[in-house]
Amino acid sequence: MTIFTSPQGSWHRWASDGALLSLLFVLFFAVMKLGAGMVVPFSEANPPVIDLSPSLLPYYAGRSLLRMFLAFGASLIFTLIYGYLAAKSRIAGRVLVPLLDVLQSVPVLGFLSATIAAFMALFPGSLLGVECASIFAIFTGQAWNMTFSFYHSLTTVPRELQEAAAMLRLNAWQCFRRLELPAAAMGLIWNGMMSFGGGWFFLAASEAITVLGEDIHLPGIGSYLASAAETGNIRAMGYAMLVMAVMVWLTDQLFWRPLIVWGQRFKLELSSSEVQPESIVYDALQGSRLAHAIWIGFLAPAGRLVNSLFDRVADLLARYTSAPRLQEHKTGLAKFGWLLAAAALAAWLWTPAQEAAVMLLSLGWQGIGPVFWLGILTWLRVLAALLLGSLWTIPAGIWIGLHPRLTGRLQPLVQFAAAFPANMLFPFLTLLFVWMHIDFSYGSVVLMLLGTQWYILFNVIAGASALPNDLLEAADMLKLHGWQKWRTVILPGIFPHLVTGLVTASGGAWNASIVSELVSWQGQTFTAQGLGAYITQNTAAGNWPQIILGLIVMCIFVVVFNRLVWQRLYQLSVDKYHLE
Repeated sequence: MTIFTSPQGSWHRWASDGALLSLLFVLFFAVMKLGAGMVVPFSEANPPVIDLSPSLLPYYAGRSLLRMFLAFGASLIFTLIYGYLAAKSRIAGRVLVPLLDVLQSVPVLGFLSATIAAFMALFPGSLLGVECASIFAIFTGQAWNMTFSFYHSLTTVPRELQEAAAMLRLNAWQCFRRLELPAAAMGLIWNGMMSFGGGWFFLAASEAITVLGEDIHLPGIGSYLASAAETGNIRAMGYAMLVMAVMVWLTDQLFWRPLIVWGQRFKLELSSSEVQPESIVYDALQGSRLAHAIWIGFLAPAGRLVNSLFDRVADLLARYTSAPRLQEHKTGLAKFGWLLAAAALAAWLWTPAQEAAVMLLSLGWQGIGPVFWLGILTWLRVLAALLLGSLWTIPAGIWIGLHPRLTGRLQPLVQFAAAFPANMLFPFLTLLFVWMHIDFSYGSVVLMLLGTQWYILFNVIAGASALPNDLLEAADMLKLHGWQKWRTVILPGIFPHLVTGLVTASGGAWNASIVSELVSWQGQTFTAQGLGAYITQNTAAGNWPQIILGLIVMCIFVVVFNRLVWQRLYQLSVDKYHLE
């Protein structure tokens, strides 16, 4: 499939070439300059100091953006591998999908507590250890949403296309490259955009680290915002929000918007809509001689080399697994392999599990029992946030997704709203709750909603955008209008995407509980009784038994709800509500 067309002879190609060359030079210089700041010496006794001078904001913004894209690259690799294994192996799926739901629900601070010491030990005396811990924390805010989307796209590939791939005798790599990855492209792009926004949401918690009794502030826009909020510097917060808006807009125009336009070619439809999304950057790349030369001279040959390598590996695996003797014992060997992997993992975790068990036993039932009640309170807030978010995101997402021209206009606004770290608004909203005499136990639901509703919205937009135009034309020919059209065509068509949005929003709500149930502003702390506040307080104090107990209780709630609700909805979307 051709990515770049031959450039046309006009002045536009000179402008495109100049702009692309300048952009490549700026990117190269910025990465070298910003990357050098990640490996400077570091001492816990003399950590980096955040200067609230506005002149340093561009540098801080660049450091944060570099961390975001490094985490996003790692998230994309994780998504393709993890999602593929979960979708293609029934045995693996039974373990990996519930595990993924648990992982996306474990708070960022929970990951930081377990990883920052390990990364600092891996790179002693260097800031790179703390940088890796921060990038990993951002990764945990990005990867799960993309992985759920990719997994669900693989499980709902139309059956006739799977049969066509089998008739053409495509090996596993060819099927993945030509069928499965294109079928998942639209959902992956929109969920990647949402995941990037999720990374922004937890950027302050990932850069301004208060863990195990220590305060470490990495140079970045998140730590700048956190420092400004701690000191009550409204002007500095305003400067940071303005820079954040510029960053989101540039990321949208230079990265996400071209991807959305490019992803339209992967829609499963017989006729296309008259109005298609547009991107000036995408059009410039299409007409750039430099981009064409880079594609022909480097990217295409590299792609063919990788494709040839994976083709050979897939053919060898296909021959090996199709051997008669192996075919007879294929299921048994697969089970044995997964049991062996589980045994190796259990052996690796045996000592930490023993230490954790000793810590938990030291708390006694009087210390353990009340935490389950805190879990119930947070669970009720999660359900309330999902319900309130669904009430407006479902109709709004369908409306936006069904109108490509509207999508182009509202996408930057929606992305900015999702990417903006709403936890920076929490102190102001909390003071508003106090002024309006609203109990913070209920107000925290609103705070949780600000960080989770976007998961539903982006997935609904992706589902509505992916609806085949010929299906919508058929509905119009049958004179289906209003609720009848929604009930028979639109809602069933977006149902798989909606389930993915609800699942990821649920995990995001659990994750957001750590910042929405406890808010500090100028020395004043507002707390809502719940599991999130419990984990936050004990993480800051470095109380390992309580941290472990809080995470275990949260995992129990997530697993139970996954088995009772989400798994059944997933199966329903696979069996009944996916396009054939």
